[in-house]
Amino acid sequence: MWNHQFLKRIDFRFILIISALMAISLLVISSTTADQHEIENDIFFTSYVKNQLQWFVIGWVIYFFFAGLDYRKLREWTWFFYIAILLILIGLFFVPSIQNVHRWYRILGFTFQPSEYAKLVLVMTLSWFLEYKGNRAKYPIAALQGILIFLIPFFLILKQPDLGTALVLFPVALVMFYLGGIKKAIVLTMTGTAVAGLIFSSSIFLGFLSHETLRPYITKIIKDYQYERLNPDTYHQKAAQTAIALGGLTGEGWRKSEFTGKQWLPAAHTDSVFPAFAEEFGLLGIILLLGIFFALVYCGFQVTTIARDRFGCLLSAGITVYLAVHILINLGMMIGFLPITGVPLILISYGGSSVLATMTALGILQSIYTRRFTF
Repeated sequence: MWNHQFLKRIDFRFILIISALMAISLLVISSTTADQHEIENDIFFTSYVKNQLQWFVIGWVIYFFFAGLDYRKLREWTWFFYIAILLILIGLFFVPSIQNVHRWYRILGFTFQPSEYAKLVLVMTLSWFLEYKGNRAKYPIAALQGILIFLIPFFLILKQPDLGTALVLFPVALVMFYLGGIKKAIVLTMTGTAVAGLIFSSSIFLGFLSHETLRPYITKIIKDYQYERLNPDTYHQKAAQTAIALGGLTGEGWRKSEFTGKQWLPAAHTDSVFPAFAEEFGLLGIILLLGIFFALVYCGFQVTTIARDRFGCLLSAGITVYLAVHILINLGMMIGFLPITGVPLILISYGGSSVLATMTALGILQSIYTRRFTF
């Protein structure tokens, strides 16, 4: 089941990429959470940095555990994980809310966000389901079953409310349905829905459609506070774009940013970590960061091409899309292309749940890669 011998065959490109992203994360978190005393005394390890470093260490342990674990064993546990995560998501509505939403459990002083793990569990479940269906996936009944598997966690997460995480699930399911051979009409309908929603949202944020003009019509369908998420003129939206613009070509330097340094950028170490990084390291830093993310996604899809079984192919593709969508949505939010919905930038944003879920996913990718010649 777990064999340390397979750790000798890991793709070391993943190690380098993950290490680079973690180093950037610690730099930005140190800069955005340091008080004046820590800055004046060149103290790097703020309390937030120490916490993030702790999650990174635990994440590496999880990563190597799953890298040595035979990913095919996950088939046997898939439905247990799926049912368990649904029960945990339902349980959120029976515990006290945190920040007026039902997204986290508070356990022994730590917060646990199950929706971060629900994304990975959904990928595993759809991989099992589509492999099991095989050629039968093209029949309408298989499409309905697959959609049901996707919609249950989708609506539970949307109800929290957590629009950002729910939005991540949709393209992940769409790509997996396409690769799994689900009826083309279903895939085309989902694609059309996604494209229409993206065009509508982007048109508002790019100024082609007036947010206020559309309000009386759209609020007949959804609640006013829900529609307000599509407001392109919120302070958070403007602050993020301002921080990015102030970075210029080379940035203002580490811990030298004026806008972020004066705490004018909301959630600078969590959701808005990209604008904080951009202000300090500029366009050149952005190009470097995007290059690292591109390498991560590229290597992920390479694993998909060399996977030796259908389960491994679907699992690696789903994980890679899940990582890519996280990156695209977070960047889209920060540059004013999408509404800000709380999607973290993987391995950069502060937070334990995101780090552990991401490292689990990457460990599974390594497991698929190391076993490409074993059967």
